[in-house]
Amino acid sequence: MTRFLAIVLTLCATPLLAQTNIDLGGIRADPNAPVEVTADNLKVDQDTGSAVFSGNVKIGQGDLRLAAPEVRVTYAATSGDITRLQASGGVTFATATEAAEAETADYNLADGMLTLDGAVLLTQGKSALSSDSMVVNLNTGTAQMSGRVKTVFQQDGNN
Repeated sequence: MTRFLAIVLTLCATPLLAQTNIDLGGIRADPNAPVEVTADNLKVDQDTGSAVFSGNVKIGQGDLRLAAPEVRVTYAATSGDITRLQASGGVTFATATEAAEAETADYNLADGMLTLDGAVLLTQGKSALSSDSMVVNLNTGTAQMSGRVKTVFQQDGNN
């Protein structure tokens, strides 16, 4: 179970697809960093190769943080490695410099993609971007947003 939990949070490498390309240089993952998961409940289903953390779920790895009411973890039957994290019920994803909110998040560890769907809101400093969907590559720190993208760029006021 310890290896399973460690694999659960090897969590942050994903590219975004859409109308707006964004540099998310602060959102990177160290796959060797320890992963910590806390939740009110854990249900493991060996038959389906999945586990569900529920109730105030918090996941951390290095500077990355993910919070959601529920996170489903899928792992490979042969190796026990985590292959996918699916968060639902309102998700918050944050680093020291960026934060994103969405209705759901799907992190595919095999291809390193993090997809946020449903009323996505990304904040970078004083600027904010919103869209229907965002896909992030945590290896490269790049992202793409699609579906009614709206941006608000705050200016310094100094010319």
